[in-house]
Amino acid sequence: MSEMPHQDPTPPPPPVQTPPSGSGSIFDPPPAPLEPAPTEQRMMGMLCHLLALSGAIGIPFGNVLGPLIIWLVKKQDMIFVDDQGKESLNFQITVIIAGFVFGVLSLIPIVGCLTIFVLLGIIIAALVFTIIAAVKANNGEYYRYPFSLRIIK
Repeated sequence: MSEMPHQDPTPPPPPVQTPPSGSGSIFDPPPAPLEPAPTEQRMMGMLCHLLALSGAIGIPFGNVLGPLIIWLVKKQDMIFVDDQGKESLNFQITVIIAGFVFGVLSLIPIVGCLTIFVLLGIIIAALVFTIIAAVKANNGEYYRYPFSLRIIK
């Protein structure tokens, strides 16, 4: 008689979740929804975004140093923190570059009056998007800032 092949009764392991990746364009589509990150990773991901607000209270380059420290310490252990730390750093570096460019343009006599309003808009947008990112990270969602240079990949 022919034997039936033996089937293993254990199910295969679930696929490993990886963070969303893009082509590097600032117009990347939003990431596909994934299973929410574990609680500790959510908290650290949220801190990556919230510590960027330390620049708003007067800490020089605090908007980059806060997320950088969390990202460097936790990126090897936590996929979610690695992704959100890079996202926060990329956005904060973009804000610094935009602030510098429009700050220099504000020194030009005629153009300077208008660029002051652009600088104010950059500051407000940075605060709003950072808070939105922190809330999304706390919910375990992979958040992408709407306008961000992908410098750290």
